[in-house]
Amino acid sequence: MAEPRRILFLALLCLLVATTTAGGKKQKEIGVTYDSRSLIINGSRELIFSGSIHYPRSTPEMWPDILDKAKKGGLNLIQTYVFWNIHEPVQGQFNFEGNNDLIKFIKMIGEHGMWVSLRVGPYIEAEWNMGGFPFWLREVPNITFRSYNEPFLYHMQQYTERIINMVKKEKLFADQGGPIIMAQIENEYNNIQLAYREAGKKYVKWAADMAVNLYNGIPWVMCKQKDAPEHVISTCNGRQCGDTFPGPNGPNKPSLWTENWTAQYRVFGDPPSQRSAEDLAFSVARFFARNGTLNNYYMYYGGTNFGRTSSSFVTTRYYDEAPLDEFGLQREPKWGHLRDLHRALRLSKKPLLWGTPTVQKISNDLEITVFEKPGSNICAAFLTNNHTKAPATINFRGIDYYLPQKSISILPDCKTVVYNTQTVVAQHNARNFHPSMKAKIVKWEMFREKIPNINDLPVKNQEPLELYSFTKDTSDYAWYSTSITFDRRDLPMRPDILPVLQIASLGHALAAFVNGVYIGFGHGNNIEKSFVFQKPISLKPGVNQISILAMTVGFPNSGAYMEKRFAGPRAITIQGLMSGTLDITMNDWGHQIGVEGEKMQLYTEEGSRNVNWTPTTSNGANGPVTWYKTYFDAPEGNNPVAVNMNSMAKGMIWVNGRSIGRYWTSYLSPLGRPTQCEYHIPRAFLKPKNNLLVVFEETGGKPEVIEIQTVNRDTICSLITEYHPPHVKSWERKDNQFRAVVDPVKTGSHLSCPDDKVMTEIEFASFGDPDGACGYFYQGNCDSPKAFKVVQEHCLGKNECTIPIERQLLDDPSKDSCPDIAKTLAIQARCGHPKKNSRKKLGIEPWTSTIKFARLNIRVRSRILAKKAENA
Repeated sequence: MAEPRRILFLALLCLLVATTTAGGKKQKEIGVTYDSRSLIINGSRELIFSGSIHYPRSTPEMWPDILDKAKKGGLNLIQTYVFWNIHEPVQGQFNFEGNNDLIKFIKMIGEHGMWVSLRVGPYIEAEWNMGGFPFWLREVPNITFRSYNEPFLYHMQQYTERIINMVKKEKLFADQGGPIIMAQIENEYNNIQLAYREAGKKYVKWAADMAVNLYNGIPWVMCKQKDAPEHVISTCNGRQCGDTFPGPNGPNKPSLWTENWTAQYRVFGDPPSQRSAEDLAFSVARFFARNGTLNNYYMYYGGTNFGRTSSSFVTTRYYDEAPLDEFGLQREPKWGHLRDLHRALRLSKKPLLWGTPTVQKISNDLEITVFEKPGSNICAAFLTNNHTKAPATINFRGIDYYLPQKSISILPDCKTVVYNTQTVVAQHNARNFHPSMKAKIVKWEMFREKIPNINDLPVKNQEPLELYSFTKDTSDYAWYSTSITFDRRDLPMRPDILPVLQIASLGHALAAFVNGVYIGFGHGNNIEKSFVFQKPISLKPGVNQISILAMTVGFPNSGAYMEKRFAGPRAITIQGLMSGTLDITMNDWGHQIGVEGEKMQLYTEEGSRNVNWTPTTSNGANGPVTWYKTYFDAPEGNNPVAVNMNSMAKGMIWVNGRSIGRYWTSYLSPLGRPTQCEYHIPRAFLKPKNNLLVVFEETGGKPEVIEIQTVNRDTICSLITEYHPPHVKSWERKDNQFRAVVDPVKTGSHLSCPDDKVMTEIEFASFGDPDGACGYFYQGNCDSPKAFKVVQEHCLGKNECTIPIERQLLDDPSKDSCPDIAKTLAIQARCGHPKKNSRKKLGIEPWTSTIKFARLNIRVRSRILAKKAENA
C-alpha cells in the first residue's frame, strides 16, 4: 500500500502547486477584505488616494482627460455618487444615457487603472437638487424620507436593488474582476438621526442590512455614522479628520476618510472659497500618520451643475477650487503639491502598512510619529509642527530637522526629508479668460414674455399655491396673478404718497408686476430662504392686475423632513390705502407653471421659430422676462469655452438646446462682485458653425456685452526657497530599498507647460526676496540682476525646465546686496504654441524681455499695492 499512497501524495502535491502558482508566481486573490490596518484588495494591503468626480457634472467627452489627470495626480480610486433623480426622473422611467451613463463611467475608470468607490445613496446631499431624490418620491402617500417608514423603505430598496443589479450584471464589482472595491449606503445620517428618534436607529440598521444582503462581495461604508452596524465601516468627513476622527466604531475596521473637502461649495452671494494646498496636504499627512489608509478629496473635480440640477442657491460652478477646476484644468499648486504628497506616502507604504506606530510628544506642538518593523530596514517617520505661526527644529535620531510652521515632514527611510506639507515644490499657475476672436457675437434678437393677468392663467385657487408642490420641479418659474378693483377714494389723494405692495415669501425669489409694469425683484439667500418684498406701486381707479413671477433656485438638499419644505408667496398685502392695509392673500389667484418661452422651447432651433424675434434695444438695459438669442461659431483652438454673463442679472442659458445652468450675476458677494461671472460651455455642446445661444433674463440686462471666451492656465510660476526639499521624484523605493535616482540630489525650480506648449516668454524672474503670487509677483528689496537671464536660458522655447537653486548660478557674489538672507527664486512664464520665425520671442534679444519685465514688475507691484489698500 505504500506505493499507491506515495503516488496519491505526489498527485495532491502537484495539484496544490498548480493551484497556487502560475509561471512561478502566486495566484492572485480576487476580492476585497479589511482589518484594522487597511483595505486588502486582491490579497494586497493598499494605501488609497481617492478623488470625487461626478459623472453628470461633466460630459462623456471630458471624462477621459479628467480621469487621466486624476491618475497622473497620484489617485488610484475614484469616488462617485449615484444620482437617483437623473436616472428615474419619472417613476418607472429610467435614463442612463449621455452624461448619465453610470456604467460607461465606471468602466472607463477601470480602463484608466483605478478603482471605484460607489456611493449608492440613495440620499446623496452633494449640493444636488433634493439631495438626489426624484420629486415624485415626495408625492408618495404617507412618506417620510430617511426614516423607518414603510413607503420610503420600499422605494429605497427598489432603487438600490436596481443599481446593484445593473452593476453586478456588468461584472463591475471587485470580486467579479471589476473596479468597484467599496460602496456606501446613506450619507451623513448622524446629522439628522436624532430628529427621528427610535425610527432613526431602526432605519440605520435596516439600510445597512439591506445593502449587505443585496451584495456582500465588497465592503460597505456609512460616512459620519458613529453607530454604524458591525458589518459596515464608519468613516470620517471633514477638513481635519487626522485630529477629529475618533476612529471607526469597531476594532477590526480601518480608518477611512470619505470626504476631505478641498475647498467649499459656493452659493450665490458667496465670496471666493479658499483652502490652500498646504493646509490640505497637512491634513492628509496627519491622517496617514494616525493610521489612516484611505483619503478621498471631495471634490477632486467639481464640474458644472448643468440645467436645474443644483440645490438651493448653489452656483452652477461646483467646487471650482478643487485640484482640477471646473474646466478640467489643473489648479496649481494644489494638483501638483498633492501629487507629490501621494508619491511621498507611497515611498512610505511598507512602513505604514506593516510597521508598528509609535508617537513621541516633544511639546504641545511638536511630535514625532514613527512606523517601524523591528529587525528590518522598514521605517518611516512623520515630523510634525502644529504651531500655526512659528517654525521649529526637531532632533530626530541625532539629526536636526527644520520644520516650517504648521507642517509635517515625511521621511520614508527615517532619515531623508522627501516632502514637507508647507514647502511647495510644485509649480503654480493662474487662470486666464480670453475673448474668442472666432466666436464674436454680431447680433442679438429678443422676445419679451407677455405679463399675464388672472384670466390668462389656467389654474385657479383662492390663495397662492405652494411653489414646490405646484411646479413639481418641472420649472424654476410659476406665475401668480390676481385682480382688484379700486374706487378713486380708495387710493391716496396726495401725489407724493404711493401704496406699497408687500409679499411675504417662503423663497426663493420673485419679480412683481402691477398692470403689466415691472416694479421690482426680491430674493432670499441660502441661510434664510424666506424674505419680504416691499415696493411702492402705482394703482388706478378701476381694475388693477397684480402679477408675480415666483422662482425657485434649486430644491433643498439636506436636513430632516425634506419632504415637508415649502416655498413661494404666502401673504400678500397692499399698504397705504385710504382704508389702511388690504390683505389680498385670499383674493382668488390664477396660476401657471413656467413661462411661455419654456413651453415653446425657444431655446431650441425648432422652438425659436415659434415667435417673432426683434432686434435688441441699444439705449441701455433691456426689460425683464425677456428671451435673447444669437449665433456664434466655435472658438479657435482646443481650450475650454466659457460665456461671460457679467452684463446680465439672473436667468438661464442654453447652447444648441442644452442648458448650461442658472446664472445670477446681480447677486453680489460682500466683496461687491458676482459669485460667478463665467459659465462653462462644454466643447461637446458645440458645432463648428452657427451655434444657437439663448438666454432667458428675469429682470433685465445688456446682452450686447455678453462674450464668448476661451480658458487656459498658460501662466505658470514657481516659488522656491533655498530651504525647500528637493523634488520627491528624486527618490524611489525599489526591491525594498530606498534610494536616490539622481546624483546629486538638488533643490530646484521645476516648470512645465500644459498640452505640449512651450514657454514663449519669461514674464518675471527674481532671486532674492520677491513677494506676491502667481500673476502678481513683484520684486522685494533684494534682487539678483543675473537671475532673469539664467531663467531665460534654461526655459525659453522648452516644454519643461529645471533651474537649480544655486547662488553661484543665479547670483554674482561680487554684486550680492543681501548675502546673509535665505533667498527665494520666483518665476512667471507664459506658455503657448511656438510660432514660425519666433527666434526673437524665444530670447535671441534678451534686452527686449528685460524691458518688458521691468514694465511688468512696475504694473504688477502697483496692482498688488492697490489690492492691499483695497483689502485694508
